[in-house]
Amino acid sequence: MNDMNRVATEVATVKLLIDGTFVESRSEQWRDVVNPATQAVLARVPFATADEVDAAVRSAQQAFKSWRKTPIGARARIFLKYQQLIREHMSELAAILTAEQGKTLADAEGDVFRGLEVVEHAAAIGNLQLGELANNVAGGVDTYTLLQPLGVCAGITPFNFPAMIPLWMFPMAIATGNTFVLKPSEQDPLVTMRLVELALQAGVPKGVLNVVHGGEDVVNAICDHPDIKAVSFVGSTKVGTHVYHRASLAGKRVQCMMGAKNHAVVLPDANKEQTLNALAGAAFGAAGQRCMAASTAVLVGEAQAWIPELVAKARTLKVNAGTEPGTDVGPVISCAARERVESLIAAGVEQGARLELDGRKPSVPGFERGNFVGPTIFSGVEPGMRIYDEEIFGPVLIVLAADTLEAAIELINANPNGNGTALFTQSGAAARRFQEDIDVGQVGINVPIPVPVPLFSFTGSRASKLGDLGPYGKQVVMFYTQTKTVTARWFDDDTLGHGVNTTISLK
Repeated sequence: MNDMNRVATEVATVKLLIDGTFVESRSEQWRDVVNPATQAVLARVPFATADEVDAAVRSAQQAFKSWRKTPIGARARIFLKYQQLIREHMSELAAILTAEQGKTLADAEGDVFRGLEVVEHAAAIGNLQLGELANNVAGGVDTYTLLQPLGVCAGITPFNFPAMIPLWMFPMAIATGNTFVLKPSEQDPLVTMRLVELALQAGVPKGVLNVVHGGEDVVNAICDHPDIKAVSFVGSTKVGTHVYHRASLAGKRVQCMMGAKNHAVVLPDANKEQTLNALAGAAFGAAGQRCMAASTAVLVGEAQAWIPELVAKARTLKVNAGTEPGTDVGPVISCAARERVESLIAAGVEQGARLELDGRKPSVPGFERGNFVGPTIFSGVEPGMRIYDEEIFGPVLIVLAADTLEAAIELINANPNGNGTALFTQSGAAARRFQEDIDVGQVGINVPIPVPVPLFSFTGSRASKLGDLGPYGKQVVMFYTQTKTVTARWFDDDTLGHGVNTTISLK
């Protein structure tokens, strides 16, 4: 039940964060936050008004005046404290996340932990936000650069990683001296808000971090607001493309991480057991709701005979609520998401793909109302089928065949998306050729989900990304700062009095 205008009940309301205070929205539009395993309403989230968005931005703009001048060591110490608080509350955060998003408790802890890694990286900001110096580039002249914060920045995050992706955004933006307005997913904002509470507890000053909730109107307000200097987005290709063009036209820096179709290529020499385990985990973990899920397997040559063993491996996975012990695959986020996944499975059958394992309508005793889809496998898939051309975002693995590694590379490079890919092999020569020739931003060699650690940057490419610089890592320091170049000359008394110089030379 998601009645946007229903009367208030006893269910808790999700607050806005404006100028350091959690406030009740005055909005007349609300949405239920629903447990996807039970349909229980956990809370009600407001769709913030235009005035509330303006108030959040004003607060951030005012706070920027002092925050940008805060010593870099003081900023770093806040994030040292913050990472400690996240560790202390890991189990609580995972429980909140599982209740509202559906993934297993173990996967929820992983969600929080991958965000925690970025917080730890933000605590090292003193080593990251460094300029350059060239001494004596001309007579008595030095040139150096400053990496200065932009001002008010904003982030728009998706439902599938409600801990990790907000933690990709606001810690690095704030650590580099900016202030931030965050818009979490309206489907599962509770764990995000708990992380925000912990950030304030760690010492983030009032106004430096603000939170608004909402849908399309709030997204557009963020894109249009003249006082927001940069926007970071993770989500669907449709919305991300809209955000990129609208915010760019408004003069903002924008980075958008969007949809994917991640191929995992399997050569016949790969370690079979390790590869089958990796494929099943990467395809069906988090119910397939990962932008880096290995949703598409390309079996090369004799590896095509592995399909029955892949199906057998998938059959061993347990479908249940994320809170239940031993669960491998939890529910998808909503009834609408389940219906979409089921419709794409039906389309695969209609278009001639071979349904090796049908996960529709699994029996989950005690959770009959849950949004469950079990592991599903198609073979005989070809480009042009909807299950290949569209991102399914559910626990569905599609299998294509290729005669050679060259044919597999050609297939992948013809796909418009470029988020991630993987190769399973024991051949160093094959691995080197693959990583050189593949036109995808993130490559795994015997690693099914090659999301880099925060020392590096998330580097999705092509239709999976808009904007030059990725989130976290070295690239995001450049995204959240403006490079200012200073050329300076200081005169000694005996160097004065050389007269007027009308040339461009610094000699």
